[in-house]
Amino acid sequence: MRHRKGNKKLGKPTDQRMAMLKSIVRALFINGKVKVTLPRAKEARKLAEKMIAVSKKNDLFARRKVESFFSERKIVSDIFKTFPERFEGRAGGYTRVIKAGFRKGDSAPMAILELL
Repeated sequence: MRHRKGNKKLGKPTDQRMAMLKSIVRALFINGKVKVTLPRAKEARKLAEKMIAVSKKNDLFARRKVESFFSERKIVSDIFKTFPERFEGRAGGYTRVIKAGFRKGDSAPMAILELL
């Protein structure tokens, strides 16, 4: 049975979860890497890879789709300037998740999510 295989809930309602994941993906695109918990990194990776794949098409519909995800036009223009050339020959797998030990306070597994 494939029940509840869509996405991880991460203990948050949908609007809060999407805001958190958009924030993680935004930080990833600005800084190139971000350190978050392992489940959050795995979920944010899905969204980041979709945005990069859409930006490689580089047409009006792709730009509008990425603009609907991010509210800042500067980030959208940076995505469309850099990512199509950067990931030109790559068919997928634009990000990497590296396990980074455990957080000191609550022993949550941490990971580094980075662009290749």
